[in-house]
Amino acid sequence: MAAPSLILTFTVWLLAESLLTEATYYRHHRYVPHFYRYREHSANTENLLPEVSNPAPEVTQPRVPTYPEIPEVFHPVPEVIHPIPEAFNPVPEVVHPAPEPYQTPEVQELVAGASSPVNMSRVFYGIMFDAGSTGSRIHIYKFIQKDPVELPVLDNEMYHAVKPGLSAYKDNPEEAGNSIRQLLKIAKKTVPEDDWKRTPVVLKATAGLRLLPEDKAKAILTEVKDVFAESPFFVPNNSVSIMNGAREGVLAWVTVNFLTGHLYSNTRRTVGILDLGGGSTQITFLPKSKKTIQSAPPSYIANFNLFQNTYQLYTHSYLGNGLFAARLATLGALGADGLDWKVFTSSCLPKKFREEVAFGGDTYKVSGIPDGYAGYKLCYYEVMKVIKGKVHQPYEVKGSSVFYAFSHYYDRAVESGLIDGSRGGAVEVRDFKKRAKEVCNKMTKYRAISPFLCMDLTYITCLLKEGFGFKDSTVLQLAKKVNNVETSWALGATFDYFRNLNIH
Repeated sequence: MAAPSLILTFTVWLLAESLLTEATYYRHHRYVPHFYRYREHSANTENLLPEVSNPAPEVTQPRVPTYPEIPEVFHPVPEVIHPIPEAFNPVPEVVHPAPEPYQTPEVQELVAGASSPVNMSRVFYGIMFDAGSTGSRIHIYKFIQKDPVELPVLDNEMYHAVKPGLSAYKDNPEEAGNSIRQLLKIAKKTVPEDDWKRTPVVLKATAGLRLLPEDKAKAILTEVKDVFAESPFFVPNNSVSIMNGAREGVLAWVTVNFLTGHLYSNTRRTVGILDLGGGSTQITFLPKSKKTIQSAPPSYIANFNLFQNTYQLYTHSYLGNGLFAARLATLGALGADGLDWKVFTSSCLPKKFREEVAFGGDTYKVSGIPDGYAGYKLCYYEVMKVIKGKVHQPYEVKGSSVFYAFSHYYDRAVESGLIDGSRGGAVEVRDFKKRAKEVCNKMTKYRAISPFLCMDLTYITCLLKEGFGFKDSTVLQLAKKVNNVETSWALGATFDYFRNLNIH
C-alpha cells in the first residue's frame, strides 16, 4: 500500500515541475520581443531626432543594439548643408559676394588667428604737397581699397602747413627745399616704414610759382626734386610741377564731391566749388543747362573720366585774383616797379595804417589815406577796377545750384564773425555785403583783427556779385573741412595720380 502511494506522489511532483518550467520559458520569450518592439519604435520616432543628434551619455549602453537607422541621423540630407559652403565659397569673379554680416566675422577670425592674409582689402598711402602762394601744405592720405572698381575709402588725413610759400624763396631756392624737407619729416612719422618705398610723394605748385619769372620758378622746383630724391618715399616721374589753374579747379571739385558723397551716387547731383587762394581764385561746377556750356568760352569747359563716369565741368582759374594778389591790384602795386620808394594807398585801409607787406618774394609799402576819405562805397569803387570786365559770368549761377566756398572765403567769414570757426556754416551773398559795410564804416574797431578786413570783405562781395553774377539770396556753404578732411584740390590730385582722370 505504501509503494503505490509513493509512486503517485512522485508522479505529481514531476508534473508540477514540468508546468513551472514551461511557464518560465513562456514569460521569457514574451518579454524579449516586447523590448525589441519598443526600441525599434523609439529609434524611428521623428520627434526624438534632436536627442539622437545630441545624444546623452546614458543612451550608449552596451546592451543596446546598433541599428542601421541611427547612422542616418549623423549624416543629414544634402539640402541642409549645401547653403553653408555657398555663402563662404563665392564664385571667383565676385570680389565681395557675402553681405557685411558674414564678411566681418570672417575677417576678425583671420586677424585674430594670425593666419595667412586672405583679407581682400588693401591699405595704401599718398603724399601730396600743395605749394601755394602763402604757404606749403602737406596732405598725407591713408586709403582702404575694398573693391578695385569702386571708390576707395579715405581712412584719415594728416595735414600740416608752413609759411611762407615757395615763391618767397625766389632768390634763395635752397631754403625752399628746406621748407619741404621739414614737412617730409612729418610724413616719415605718419606713414609706416614698411610702406615708404611704395608711397608716392608729389608736389604741385599753384599761383605763387605761376606768378614768378620762369627761371626762378624752375630753380625752386629743381631744389625740391633733389629733396624728394633724398627721401625714402617713391618718387614718380613728373613728381614736382606747376599745376595749371583749370586742373586746380577740377581737382578741388573732385575733392569736395567725394567728401560730400556725391561721387558715390548715380544721380548726377553734385555741388559747385569756389576756391579763393592767395594768388588765384577758381569756380567749378557741373552744369545742368546746355546753355551754360554753349555760352562759355571753350577753354572754360573741362572733361574728365572718374570711375566709369564722364563729367563735363564749367571751370576757370583767375590768376592774380586771389585775395593777396587782389589786395595789391586794388592798391595798384601788383606788377609795379619802384617798390623801394613807392607807397601804395587805398580808401579800403584805416587812415592811420602804414605797413610793409610781403608777397611773392617782394615787399610793398602800403597805407591808408591820412587826409582823405575811407569807407565801403569808396572801397567798392576801387575793388571794381580789379573785377570789372575780367571775370566771366556763367549762365547758370543765377539758379539754385549749391556751392561750397572755402580757403579765404571761409577765413574772412570767421574773422568777421559771419560763421563759427569750429564748424563752418551757410551764408547768403548779401551777408558778405552787409558785414563789409559794417567793417568798412568802423575800420578802427576791426583793425585789431586785420587792417585788410574791409578790403577783403568788399573784394569778396564784388567778386561774387559783379564778377561771377551770384544773386544776393544765393546760399554758400562755407567749410574748411568736410568729414574732417581739408577742402582743397590735394585729395582730387591724389585720385588723379592713382586713377589718371584724363582731364582735358
